[in-house]
Amino acid sequence: MRHGLENLTVIITGASGGIGEALANTFGEAGCRLALFSRSRHASLAEYVASHPWRDRAMSLSVDIRDNAAVERALLDVRESFGRADVCIVNAGIWPTESLALHEQPVRRIREVVETNLLGAAFTARAFLESLAVTGPRADDRGASLCFVGSTAGRFGEAGHSEYAMSKAALLGLVRSLKNEIVALDRYGRVNMVEPGWTATPMAAQALADHEALRSAISTMPLQQIARAQDIANAVAFLSSPALARHVSGEVLTVAGGMEGRRQWRDAEIDVAAVIDRLQPDDHHCSPAQEGADPADDPASTPPR
Repeated sequence: MRHGLENLTVIITGASGGIGEALANTFGEAGCRLALFSRSRHASLAEYVASHPWRDRAMSLSVDIRDNAAVERALLDVRESFGRADVCIVNAGIWPTESLALHEQPVRRIREVVETNLLGAAFTARAFLESLAVTGPRADDRGASLCFVGSTAGRFGEAGHSEYAMSKAALLGLVRSLKNEIVALDRYGRVNMVEPGWTATPMAAQALADHEALRSAISTMPLQQIARAQDIANAVAFLSSPALARHVSGEVLTVAGGMEGRRQWRDAEIDVAAVIDRLQPDDHHCSPAQEGADPADDPASTPPR
């Protein structure tokens, strides 16, 4: 099936996390040029890139997306290396592991989450759109694409992680606004969001290792399985494709096994061993858990338990 992604320049933030690496490999195998942003694991990201056949079409940059000037400099580097930026995937995010009610959360925690997940997303989108204004649309009319990675926590809320839920819920406002702004720069430009539920990433590994927490998560989904990073990457690739999703904009694609925010299964009906078994990758392109990943590069989604 033709996806039309060949030779497009794709920016991926949070590229050294579990979902980020799956995104990089997916778009690399699709024939894209890659600009991979990470905050603090630049060396390991460079090693990851060097181990793949698409390495000669990729550049990795150390970027703190909370710093608007740093993001703007990174986009300038991308244009100097590749000429333009065609696709931007806003994937970076953090999720503090400790469950705390809002009134118990330190102000610095709230600020860091919002600055990373929301302001960092806005700064990334801003720089991408600014770059599009400089270069103009592609001559072949393969419209620009901006795709955010949100969370079902933004839809259902998440007690103990309200600052995270707040930061992800706000992304919908960006999507619905920017879909109307991007067309002033590129008449075929599109803006969408992928909304993962529980996903097996390094950031979620600790929570998923708790079988009771796993049962609680599965109980809200008709499909008794947890998403793999590749599932999220596939959804993002679809929405970013100028061929497969050419008429899709302003939409949210939820990848959460049919989650509704209410219990679907009793504990006795959930086979935890089978759920864990289904996390094994179909091939060697994605790993369900990679130890040592930088939380700021891994937006693992954790809906209410």
